[in-house]
Amino acid sequence: MVGLTITRHETATGGEYRAHPADSEALGQLTWTTQPGNPTVHRADLVLVPSEIGGRGIAGRLVEAMVADARENHFRIQPLCSYVVAAFARHPEWADVKA
Repeated sequence: MVGLTITRHETATGGEYRAHPADSEALGQLTWTTQPGNPTVHRADLVLVPSEIGGRGIAGRLVEAMVADARENHFRIQPLCSYVVAAFARHPEWADVKA
């Protein structure tokens, strides 16, 4: 795959990870919200990768970025999006960050 940059963008109640492929204007996204009353749990709400950049493993890289970020910044992930649920099922080694 041509270069891929993933950035994190936060809001008061959540945020998103954005995947920027070097060869496209399209962006992949993984959105999350904080759990009410528990800001150390980030709920992974939605993974969206437009068809023009699909099939490159971008969705998986977005989830990997969130997992790495959770380990570094000491939060846990509650998978709500079906893609994230399936990714956690495929990676039992991520259990340490699953809420």
